[in-house]
Amino acid sequence: MFEFPRFATGDPRHAVELVRAHPFAMVVTAVGGAPVATHVPVIVDGSVETSFVGATLLGHMARVNPHWRDFADAPEVLAVFTGPHGYVSPTVYATDPAVPTWDYAAVHLTGRVELIDDSAGILDVVERTVTALESPLSPQWHPTPKSRDRFASLLSGVMAFRVHVTAERSLFKLSQDGDADRRGRVRDAFRNGPYQNAPLADLMDRVDPA
Repeated sequence: MFEFPRFATGDPRHAVELVRAHPFAMVVTAVGGAPVATHVPVIVDGSVETSFVGATLLGHMARVNPHWRDFADAPEVLAVFTGPHGYVSPTVYATDPAVPTWDYAAVHLTGRVELIDDSAGILDVVERTVTALESPLSPQWHPTPKSRDRFASLLSGVMAFRVHVTAERSLFKLSQDGDADRRGRVRDAFRNGPYQNAPLADLMDRVDPA
């Protein structure tokens, strides 16, 4: 992903927050042809403050999916995390000439992938993924002994993996190329317009509060 300097966030914690808030990632590999991508939940293993470089990601996919078999031949993978995004119509600018655009946020993490193929390791990844995704909820669901038994019965159909992150790229394109009045109009349109997108408006508040 090309990082446009004017769409960089001034606070690296914004990328950390996006990855944690949007854990349904696209994991991409390329082995001698067109890239292959799988959409899977991917969580952060442990604490990350400002940079993912040196951190570890955990994920899992269906064993019947042949994609994981590519990991041995293409151990470098790309995990793409996409945040809120939305269309921006020139009708909100109140200026002429004007052109439409798309506002969005994304984080790309590259790293070396390692398969986890033992039952205990796979179960640990699955349960830690559930814990991470349940953490914002109230009440939270916690697996009962029967649920853990059910998990165990499904493990033969699951392959888990970890990614040791070596590079991070991010882009927060949130109408920073306009003046404060236009950015305010775009933000208001995402809150109240026909393409209503409150999460994107909230992200604009956090990344570009002016």
